[in-house]
Amino acid sequence: MTGARLLRGVAGVAGFLAVGELVLRFGLAEGLLFPAPSIVLREAAFLLVDGDFLAGVAATLTNWALGLLIAIVIAVPLGVLLGALAPVERAIRPVLEFLRPIPSVAIIPLAILLIPVDELMKVSVIGYASVWPILLNTLYGMHDVDPMAKESLRSFGFGPLAVLVRVSLPAAAPFVATGVRIATGIALVLAVSAELVAGGVAGIGVYVNVASSGNRTDLMMAATCWAGVLGVVANLGLLAAERRLFRWHHVRVGASGT
Repeated sequence: MTGARLLRGVAGVAGFLAVGELVLRFGLAEGLLFPAPSIVLREAAFLLVDGDFLAGVAATLTNWALGLLIAIVIAVPLGVLLGALAPVERAIRPVLEFLRPIPSVAIIPLAILLIPVDELMKVSVIGYASVWPILLNTLYGMHDVDPMAKESLRSFGFGPLAVLVRVSLPAAAPFVATGVRIATGIALVLAVSAELVAGGVAGIGVYVNVASSGNRTDLMMAATCWAGVLGVVANLGLLAAERRLFRWHHVRVGASGT
């Protein structure tokens, strides 16, 4: 099923590129100053041996990884705490619901003013944006724990900490993994967006800015394509790991959905 879905996705992308190539090559989009897909793909291949671009990719991925790690360290314990203590969650929930809808990209200018260190600013923005899906999915996972399982463990004399470790955390783990996977894509978007807005020495967004200043639309699109590829690879890798580690959860969800 996964292989068939992947093939359909590849076929869809290939069809879209073919249509775009025909439209641009035969002048069907008059006045549209946009490079043909074949030109973009050629430049994307050349970027694999471009030292400046590869250095930018390394810088973007470093900020992405650090921001995501910080988000996990903050969001998972906080989600477990709020999920385990209902009164605390009820007290804090209004604040979370107020902050969560604020577009993460909108805080980049504020972060630039408040955090003078460029890399720290970018990592902070990435971490802020990544916290929400991990935190909310952890909360959902804590709420999804079977109350009968918890009561059964308590009936054998286990305390709250043992119930948390033996029942609640294993049951919530698949939700946490899903939150991390969602946050991975968001973190990459914010990593590139912060570089586009704030600039810097290196990064995919910085490379796009430089290409834009030289009116190299083909390089801009090629670099953007590689950003998309990185996001797809990260998502597929985490999805495969999630299905392997939590096969029992997917079987249960699939059984309940039938």
